[in-house]
Amino acid sequence: MSRELFLLGLLNHHDMYGYQINEFLGKNLAACTDLKKSTAYFLLGKMAELEWVTEEITQEGNRPPRRVYHLTPAGQLEFLSLLRKNLSSFTPPVFDGDAGLAFLDALPAEEGISLLQERRTALLQALAAMEDVPQHAGSLGLVVEHQKIHLDAELAWLDKIIAGQQQASLPTNSENKK
Repeated sequence: MSRELFLLGLLNHHDMYGYQINEFLGKNLAACTDLKKSTAYFLLGKMAELEWVTEEITQEGNRPPRRVYHLTPAGQLEFLSLLRKNLSSFTPPVFDGDAGLAFLDALPAEEGISLLQERRTALLQALAAMEDVPQHAGSLGLVVEHQKIHLDAELAWLDKIIAGQQQASLPTNSENKK
């Protein structure tokens, strides 16, 4: 549902050709959606079959032909329906990384800490990438802000887990006396 909502929402603002859609998603929403180029084209084709969008082939000068996508009245209705459904519902987040956390104690403490620190490095890279996302006014800026807040919370939580693992791996006083 969210992939279709993103595509219909972009076309609700103005007609776009496929490359523009993919470029916008890649530059502005890559951290917020996993919508890839091939999936976007597949969904646009499906939406054309459903008559939510129309495709028009255009050509400027010597450039290759491009498909320009237009939102139809039926697409506008579907967009508003998906928007209302999305805004009014809550989907609990599922974190793929939690599967590994469930079995963290199966590894030696030092290895677990090292792996969590690798995760932390990747998380810092994701936060840095969010800084490169252009500033957006209005509701699009809310998407980026929401993602940043989640990443900041994840970093704070991960630091707490790493510190706890490091503390747990320290020898206790009774072990030092042996």
